[in-house]
Amino acid sequence: MCALSRERHTEAMSVVIDVSDVPPERVSFAVSPLAELGAALHVLAEPSHHPGLLEWATRTRDLLPPDLADRLYEADILWRSTRSDLFLPGTAAAGLGEELDAWDRLDDDAFVVAAVEISCATSFAHPRPSPLRRAEDRRRARELAAARGLRQAAFADRLLEDPHAVRTWLRRLLEECEQLFFGEVWQQVRPRLAADARHKNELLRHRGLGDAVAAASPAITLDAGRNHLVVDKLQDGRVKASASGLVFLPTAFGWPHLVIRDAHGDRPVLQYPVAVPELPPVLSLATVQQRLEAVAHPLRLRLCRTLARGPHSTTELADANGLTAPEVSRHLGVLKKAGLTRTRRQGRYVFHELDIDLVGRLGADLLGNALR
Repeated sequence: MCALSRERHTEAMSVVIDVSDVPPERVSFAVSPLAELGAALHVLAEPSHHPGLLEWATRTRDLLPPDLADRLYEADILWRSTRSDLFLPGTAAAGLGEELDAWDRLDDDAFVVAAVEISCATSFAHPRPSPLRRAEDRRRARELAAARGLRQAAFADRLLEDPHAVRTWLRRLLEECEQLFFGEVWQQVRPRLAADARHKNELLRHRGLGDAVAAASPAITLDAGRNHLVVDKLQDGRVKASASGLVFLPTAFGWPHLVIRDAHGDRPVLQYPVAVPELPPVLSLATVQQRLEAVAHPLRLRLCRTLARGPHSTTELADANGLTAPEVSRHLGVLKKAGLTRTRRQGRYVFHELDIDLVGRLGADLLGNALR
């Protein structure tokens, strides 16, 4: 592998949103019941992603009538592992019914293209023609759905054969969810989400986009020189926001996910989780990568084993491993730069020890980045 290829292979991934053409007044923070319902349905489908909501997910699933649970399973390619664009509206409304009305205004091609955004690729796909227009795109949509299960493949077939009927069926399904559990959920979380959106809009007006997105998530930063928002994710992509604007949607059901809707030239959407104070913040991808690379070296891994048992000096570590003190110092420097070790001086000796709590969180930090 050439040096350039190695560099590309190891550089941190991110999604870049180009906001250079977006008027400041077209950037907003808003609340969306449809987006929140999509997040809640994802929690029901993948509760392991959301340990803080496991009790809610278990209780809600136990209350679902078998017929409703069966239909939710059938359509879960829309929210299980990849959130369909249908659940990230570019224009939020006060009620779920109003946002579902917007579905009715989409033509069949637009509805189907939004519905079949179910690829597990780590980069944004280029916009494709509607599967209703080209046999190749129709075949690809069916393949992606079939990979999720037989029921999901049957759902995709129905969608491609009769989009209008599936649109009506899906709307009825979501309205039943609202009646059974989501209406109460929305009444509980809406004030919190609305307060968060108001606060971010105030920051946006008085302190600018950089401060507003930083308050929304430490994983979002503004590169002011390039007019780019950089979202720290294990995903590659570039989204071009147009004069139509950019919308941010807070969610109480989203942690640890940051969900981005490209919209292919329409108004991009970024759904971010409101703060979860009882859970530690997820570290940046670059920090997690640095720490994993630090412990990946066999010698440094052996040093970690020794340092986990107690503080040791450089001389002790060198003698135990048959190395020179400078060699050990270089490896200890890598571990310390990654934040994995601490040092303390005792007389003329410097003792090194492993940060047990930090190393213990490394797996959770990796998972948090993988799920973000």
